[in-house]
Amino acid sequence: MDAVVRLQGLTKYYGKHLGVRDLDLEVQRGAVFGYLGPNGAGKTTTIRLLLDFLRPTSGRAWVLGHDAQKESPEVRRRVGYIPGEPALYKNLTGQDFLAYAASLRGGVDWSSIRSLAQRLDCDLSRPIGTLSRGNRQKIAVVHAFMHNPEVLFLDEPTSGLDPLMQQEFNSIVREARAAGQTVFLSSHILSEVEELCDQVGIIRSGQLVKVESVAALKARALRSLDIEFGGPVPQGEFVGLKGVSDVTVTDSHLHCKVTGALDPLVKAAARYQVVNIVTHQPSLEEIFLAFYGKEEPKDVAA
Repeated sequence: MDAVVRLQGLTKYYGKHLGVRDLDLEVQRGAVFGYLGPNGAGKTTTIRLLLDFLRPTSGRAWVLGHDAQKESPEVRRRVGYIPGEPALYKNLTGQDFLAYAASLRGGVDWSSIRSLAQRLDCDLSRPIGTLSRGNRQKIAVVHAFMHNPEVLFLDEPTSGLDPLMQQEFNSIVREARAAGQTVFLSSHILSEVEELCDQVGIIRSGQLVKVESVAALKARALRSLDIEFGGPVPQGEFVGLKGVSDVTVTDSHLHCKVTGALDPLVKAAARYQVVNIVTHQPSLEEIFLAFYGKEEPKDVAA
């Protein structure tokens, strides 16, 4: 296997405050790797270390076989990047900004820029400073993808995009994967990662707590359910069922959380008249609390 991103003991402190600690990770060529964690977990710090915008306190990182610190110009030449908060030249139009960025790279096929802008319904004629958050994000997407980079580092890339544009962005990422490009996608949105990624790394409080396939993540997905019955039901019927937790029954209403298959709960509920079932997608923070405990170190900075 060909690891295009590799971290070895990567650690960053901001003074006394932890950014990330002892990260060991490999991302293989052609993969879409989801870097998943709540806000402030250390996702942005990791990407900035890989691009040499920050220097590590200890440890090393490599991108495409190049030392991320010692050979950072070569790394940046071969990657695309969407920062969490894109800083664009507000006095330039989108077209002027992208032309300037392309010239710094020695030229980019303008047809690629036009195609991406058209797909994202991106108006390149207006000054960037007059654009909404979502429209500025579109320009950041075009900027990252326009030169067909070997590796893409995408930090919360769909922030500000409306649902239709999010779907188009997802299509662009899938095409990049099909073309053999590698994608390192930072997100706190579980559904986004599930839809796009082959593998995920879960970071919490600056530490990598799990690396697993998306299939494994889905297999133990946590869901919150409310079931309304035709009449009162005994709570004891649902306590102790496989995968079912946090059971509360109030008269004819059941609330619980389910991990994995719904079959045991559905079979128990079918013994009574079911009026309605509502399922809720839990927040990422709830999932982390369920699987990785409740203690948060107090020295986490980013």
